[in-house]
Amino acid sequence: MAKVTYEKDDRIGRITLNRPDVLNAIDDDLPHELAAAVAEANSDDGVHVIILSGAGPAFCAGYDLTVYAENAGANTFTQDMPWDPMKDYALMRRNTDLFMSLWRSYRPVICKIHGYAVAGGSDIALCSDLVVMADDAMIGYMPVRVWGCPTTAMWIYRLGPEQAKRMLFTGDKIDGQEAARIGLIHKSVPADTLDAEVEALAQRISTVPTNQLMMQKLMVNQAIDAMGLQNTQMIATLFDGITRHSPEGLNFKKRAEEKTWKSAVRERDLGTYDWTQDRPINPTG
Repeated sequence: MAKVTYEKDDRIGRITLNRPDVLNAIDDDLPHELAAAVAEANSDDGVHVIILSGAGPAFCAGYDLTVYAENAGANTFTQDMPWDPMKDYALMRRNTDLFMSLWRSYRPVICKIHGYAVAGGSDIALCSDLVVMADDAMIGYMPVRVWGCPTTAMWIYRLGPEQAKRMLFTGDKIDGQEAARIGLIHKSVPADTLDAEVEALAQRISTVPTNQLMMQKLMVNQAIDAMGLQNTQMIATLFDGITRHSPEGLNFKKRAEEKTWKSAVRERDLGTYDWTQDRPINPTG
């Protein structure tokens, strides 16, 4: 079964993340299939705009930690020590570039978020041009607490330094209403109107000729590129590998192997584990 599906509906290309049983978690295949779907939409002169969404109860819950954290031993993104940072960079940069197919798409991309767009799922969403969330949907990059750095670095370019630091120093999740208030996304709407709002926006954009849309997108994107997006992504992708191979990152993976990744994530997000000392934090001090 395809992990990303694509279909054309009149002037709208519809890309859907399609691993609903695991909240569309990212595995080795999904980034490649996502980029292939973007390429298919861009190759069709009849497609004016793309809607990106997720099947099932969420948009995307990030990387599949059952595969990458819970399974014992080395894997694609955790090497045996001593580790080769350039090998890690090449692998993760590949995924960053595949996510950025949305940014480079000549067709505007609207991302529709319901449920969750967290961790690597937020990377995918924020590479889109316009993001519309349900009021009760959640977005954030919790791995900044340990075991991750957002490789696309889109938080800084969407939010500016103060709000980006707030999100990346805490690893907090915020709902659609707050995301809209701080300027992270285009719009937040009640969950029962999300589909209609996105359809109306896509229909409006679809009435513009593709060459006009392409010029406007290129004009805006080059301004972000000129601000150093490529350099920032290089640093972020390198730092992501370091976070996973630092003492704290390796202790997180070990804890996930011993206690399940859900348990390790809960300790990470509640701040109840000392990842440097590799031990629970005594609540009594």
